[in-house]
Amino acid sequence: MRNKGMTRRSFLASSAAATAGLALAPRIGAQSANDRLNIAAIGAGGQAMANLNDCRDENIVALCDVDEQRAGQAFQEWPDAARYTDYRQMLDEMANEIDAVVISTPDHTHANPALACMQLGKSVYVEKPLTHSVKEARILTEAARYHNVATQMGNQGNADQGIRQVCEMVWGGHLGQVHTAHIWSNRPIWDQGLEAPEEEMEVPGTLDWDLWLGPRSYRPYHESYLPFDWRGWWDFGSGALGDMGCHNMNPAYKALHLGFPDEVELVEQDGMTDVSPPNSSVIRYHFPARRGMDAIEVFWYDGGELPPRPEGVPEDEELGQGAEGSLLIGEDGILTFGTHAENVRLLPATEMEDFELPEPRMPSSPGHRLEWIQAAKGGPRALSNFDYSGPFTEMVLLGNVAIRAGERLEWDAENMRVTNHEEANEYLQYDYREGWELQ
Repeated sequence: MRNKGMTRRSFLASSAAATAGLALAPRIGAQSANDRLNIAAIGAGGQAMANLNDCRDENIVALCDVDEQRAGQAFQEWPDAARYTDYRQMLDEMANEIDAVVISTPDHTHANPALACMQLGKSVYVEKPLTHSVKEARILTEAARYHNVATQMGNQGNADQGIRQVCEMVWGGHLGQVHTAHIWSNRPIWDQGLEAPEEEMEVPGTLDWDLWLGPRSYRPYHESYLPFDWRGWWDFGSGALGDMGCHNMNPAYKALHLGFPDEVELVEQDGMTDVSPPNSSVIRYHFPARRGMDAIEVFWYDGGELPPRPEGVPEDEELGQGAEGSLLIGEDGILTFGTHAENVRLLPATEMEDFELPEPRMPSSPGHRLEWIQAAKGGPRALSNFDYSGPFTEMVLLGNVAIRAGERLEWDAENMRVTNHEEANEYLQYDYREGWELQ
């Protein structure tokens, strides 16, 4: 396969610093690798169970959840762990007994506990997206650097071999210069395009509704908000993009050294309201030239929207995983793969007949959550530490800013401002209830 405008040597040179950073990352923390961490969970139901199960070899010392019923399985699994409803009380009473905290709550309640834990010197693992807003992501990134604690965001595919294959193929020059990426998801699988409910419902006896709202303004309880459908409300979730962007966009973000865009634009959307994300959307990001790579356009599709089929790829050949996936289109080749970079392959399929995958250069991961546990014990930094996942989350969530603004936005990443649409800057952060401000 010919290589236009980019040699294998220059691709490898462009990635050398990144690869070295994976292998020679600085050590954080002071615990022996043989010690067991004392781990607390903020959010103990749903996704928290998967996170806690991967921490079973450590000491689970505290479980905090605003919904006693939702957390019931975790309470049964770890009956000796202290139980709390308010994470602030837990941190006040157990600060000296906790080494690390796993945060698995709705998006709007990620930043507050994560920042509080880091300020106490605790290592933190936070589910994706790292934060609910662009500005919160920058705040957590800077706080992690200042407090020098072990951090990780829950985009589990970052530990898989598939993402390493994507990087090796891009950095090895097998696609030539990549000029376009298409990334898609079939989400939402919950309701969006909603209007605020007018009916007031009785709060379940097991739920502390006021604590569930946390930093968001008070409103009457309604079953359409939780336990799962919060993703379809701007005040609590981040829509399909926030749910799957930190998974599906990660291979392209890493392999193409994307960093921050200089433009973000809503191409189309269907059904958005003032309080709820759209039923479907298409977003265009533009990234300038960087690290030996040309400028690139990245398109995001959700709600059943799909990218155009590349010229020369037969109709019977699957793109990505069908409902989820990515296409990287270069001057010399097309690469496709699934959500976590599963089934990495060139298109059309005939390109793979005599193709040999490049020799691995990137170190393997011991496991996504284990990376974080080892980092908290003084080992190498986890690969989705906040220096990586913070800027990544900013990039992803800028798509929601473009959706809400409805126009092409010019982005000044250094100063965190939209420069051509002043009103769009209002969507970089949410208002906080009194007493819940980030400090």
